[in-house]
Amino acid sequence: MDLETFTPGSGLLEPRAALRSDAPALDLNGMWRFRLSPTANIPDDFAQPPFDDSDWGSLPVPSHWNLHGHGAPAYTNVDFPIPIDPPRVPDENPTGDYRRVFDLPEGWTGGRLRFEGADSFARVWLNGHELGFWTGSRLPAEFDAGPYLRPGRNVLAVRVHQWSAATYLEDQDMWWLPGIFRDVTLTRSAADVFVHTSYADGRATLSFEGSGRLSVPELGVADLAPGVEVPVEAEPWTAETPRLYDAVVTFPEETVRLRIGFRTISIVDGVLLANGRPLLFKGVNRHEFHPSRGRAVPYETMREDVLLMKRHNVNAVRTSHYPPHPDFLDLCDELGLWVIDECDLETHGFGEVGWRGNPTDDPRYADALLDRMRRMVERDKNHPSVIMWSLGNEAGVGRNLAVMADWTRSRDSSRPIHYEGDRSCAHTDVYSRMYASHAEVEAIGRREEAPLDDPALDARRRGMPFMQCEYAHAMGNGPGGLVEYQELFERYPRLAGGFIWEWIDHGLAHPVHEYAYGGDYGEPVHDSNFVIDGLVFPDRTPSPGLVDLKKVFEPVRFEFGDGVVRVVNNHGFVDLSHLEFVATVEENGKTVAEHQLSVPAEGGEVKLPFTSGSGDGDASGAELWLTVRAVLASDQPWAAAGHEIAWGQTRLTPPGTPTAPRPAAPGSPRRVVVDGQERHVLGDAAFDPATGRLVRLFGLDVEGPRLDLWRAPTDNDRYGGLEAKWRGLGLHRLTHRVDSVDLGDELTVRTRVAPAATDLGMLATYRWALSGDGELLLTVDIEPDGDWQDPIPRLGLTMTLPGTAVDRVTWFGRGPGEAYPDTGMAARVGRWTASIEELQTPYVYPQENGHRADVRWASFGAFTVSGDPVFGLTARRWSADELAAASHRPDLVAGDRVHLHLDLAHQGIGTATCGPGALPKYELRAHPATFSLRFAPGTR
Repeated sequence: MDLETFTPGSGLLEPRAALRSDAPALDLNGMWRFRLSPTANIPDDFAQPPFDDSDWGSLPVPSHWNLHGHGAPAYTNVDFPIPIDPPRVPDENPTGDYRRVFDLPEGWTGGRLRFEGADSFARVWLNGHELGFWTGSRLPAEFDAGPYLRPGRNVLAVRVHQWSAATYLEDQDMWWLPGIFRDVTLTRSAADVFVHTSYADGRATLSFEGSGRLSVPELGVADLAPGVEVPVEAEPWTAETPRLYDAVVTFPEETVRLRIGFRTISIVDGVLLANGRPLLFKGVNRHEFHPSRGRAVPYETMREDVLLMKRHNVNAVRTSHYPPHPDFLDLCDELGLWVIDECDLETHGFGEVGWRGNPTDDPRYADALLDRMRRMVERDKNHPSVIMWSLGNEAGVGRNLAVMADWTRSRDSSRPIHYEGDRSCAHTDVYSRMYASHAEVEAIGRREEAPLDDPALDARRRGMPFMQCEYAHAMGNGPGGLVEYQELFERYPRLAGGFIWEWIDHGLAHPVHEYAYGGDYGEPVHDSNFVIDGLVFPDRTPSPGLVDLKKVFEPVRFEFGDGVVRVVNNHGFVDLSHLEFVATVEENGKTVAEHQLSVPAEGGEVKLPFTSGSGDGDASGAELWLTVRAVLASDQPWAAAGHEIAWGQTRLTPPGTPTAPRPAAPGSPRRVVVDGQERHVLGDAAFDPATGRLVRLFGLDVEGPRLDLWRAPTDNDRYGGLEAKWRGLGLHRLTHRVDSVDLGDELTVRTRVAPAATDLGMLATYRWALSGDGELLLTVDIEPDGDWQDPIPRLGLTMTLPGTAVDRVTWFGRGPGEAYPDTGMAARVGRWTASIEELQTPYVYPQENGHRADVRWASFGAFTVSGDPVFGLTARRWSADELAAASHRPDLVAGDRVHLHLDLAHQGIGTATCGPGALPKYELRAHPATFSLRFAPGTR
């Protein structure tokens, strides 16, 4: 049957550019009649106009039928959800039949039916006449409707099958969502045009292919004929300066309008250039996704994506792993993003069977792969934002890549070709990798990577720019290691940067789980929460990872010296004249002075209107911090004036002398009887005499603090193997043995903390004393016992408080967001306040989160904790065990206690879900340590 044909389609018109035409058009989006069948073997009588569809339901177009109660979604990353037996597909093949009745305007003649996207195999009839079929889910298809249109009432019928031979080309890491999910139009436009522009050394040229006449009034170009190249006085297009010119192409039957930009992409000595300048991608991978609409993404949401990217210093997008809706590329043209446009091709599941039968190397699939490449290039060829074509993703190697690349070069030699899956780069112009470690990226930057077996291919590849088409997997808490990657990208000219995986969590709105991921719909084969791997949550709220990325991608850097700041311009194509610079001094987090700085357009050293403090600050140990911010001086299309682009911070007062470890104690612990129970009392604190554990503090019933080594594993901990090691050691089920409780000038409690079934442990000695002003002083000495081989999750103290005692926390330290050893670049020193609920990061898959770093002091209402000098803070209404057991946000239910973690250190986050784990300098190894805290009544 046709479903199992290698032919990409029938009856299709030649692919052409997506253009805005004044030719008449009918929008056929809206409510269609719809019927879903479990198999493809059903009559096609529904396509006849007299067919009675009154007992059918209705379905909006564009949409996915399984998001509207017809079947259920399914998610896999690599595995095919059907047997790997190309081109055969199962008999169980959900098939959706669509019918749309429309009236043809009076006097209408001719026209084309244009479908922007349908997954995965669609056949179309007009008034009972079969027009043909098409595959290539994320690509347009056009049919000649003219011979079959009727005056007045017309019946359009479409049958869409979920599985087909084309399914084997579409194994992208995403939800399997069938249906007509992009626009449907009847149009009388037939125009095609290919505008060519260039910009180099201040000179621009313009020409075009096709027919008709081209005019660009702003450039003084009128009635330009095809094939004629003319010089023009044009400003260049870049992602930083997205200068567009309105062009008009006039044909006998219609006029089309498009916006053109002038830019030249080239490669010189292994460096990627735009308009003759080095181009550094600060990019993200973007799937099309909406939590309730799937890949049927509204225009407003596309615009929101681009605005969010621009506001977070992202300058590039890879359209993983298919061409996006053409409106998205219009937005990239308008607002300024470099785009790698990727073909709708991935055969990843064949890797699970040793790449046997891979379509990329199967000549029977050659026409289908070439067809997909042609339709992408022809549709998107006029977009200045599109600066590179990608042959696809994770499709192995094979002869069909050459077919695609050769045709693309012959059609458009102005854009380099990308494909990551072939390490030899035999058919590409750039060397691309996924998740290469920092060490490997540095070696490639130096052109010292491991050689290929073929000397000619090796020499060719060493002459290519290098980019990471995917790196820093943004799944859950993380990614870590961003700073170190960016430093390498900026150090070596060969490195053209990269693209974070990925933009958004693909969490589908769910009535029980809030957001669903793989397995939540009962799929027999799925990849769980691996689809929850974005920089923004499903509702497009930025995650801490995106906020950190903004800091890492900053186009302005600040280097502080004695009384000066050096402002470094890291833009590629503009100076600093569009920015204002504000310097603020804060004392313990409170603003005491603010000034505007006069910074030259080219950057440079600027004298500060402040002087550094002397000594150790005042008697209270006040800290003075200087923050310099670069903000937009005027409104931009993507952000309002005052939007912060970059910031830098330095301490004006040097760190104070560490607090004396053991001040003279005005009182010693004593035994008393409270409510019939014996207690050790020290000031306004009471301890259990048997365990030495604190039970009451400044009027609150408390539990702890006691040594804790466990955290709810992050996705990186789980997928990178650390969770298995930690659970194997039993760090989630520590036991606490009290060896002695001694009363003297201090209360000294000696313990051994260890899991069952191992001889590893930690010796922890708690020493409690009282200061002259009633503060409770705690020093914990920690000594590893045994040979600890692996990193540990955390090293700190855990205690609980009554849930009603704490609603908000105020702290002086880094904030306002979370920070871990290799994350939290966006966290700056200041005074912050948040509710317990606001301290949580609502990852779709619950995991360790919310840690505030370098805290000097934190107030919890009844008392304040101070570090000596700093500590890490986490406060939750559930325990670490409850957090680790949760699989969806609603699983976390507030209890009657606040669980407070006061940490000395944490294991780094890394990006081990895909890529390297935490760098060695961020690993937490068991080691001797001393941890000191002060507990004082009241708040600051």
